[in-house]
Amino acid sequence: MSTCQGALAEFERQLISERTRAGLQAARAGGRRPALSADQQALLRQLYDQRQHTIAQIASMLGVSRPTVYRYLGAESP
Repeated sequence: MSTCQGALAEFERQLISERTRAGLQAARAGGRRPALSADQQALLRQLYDQRQHTIAQIASMLGVSRPTVYRYLGAESP
């Protein structure tokens, strides 16, 4: 009985390991999708350059976090 349980546990562990490797491989291949489209990035830059809205307001308008806004603003800087 314990031999059967051991074999089942080993099989489950192997399945978990295979799924983990497949997930890591997929993540490396595709990466993350961008949080903002090109149009949204242009709008972000426009709103920021107008200096009429805070970073928090811009983030709220675009449905992203403040760090995401800063990340996109920083990526455009030389």
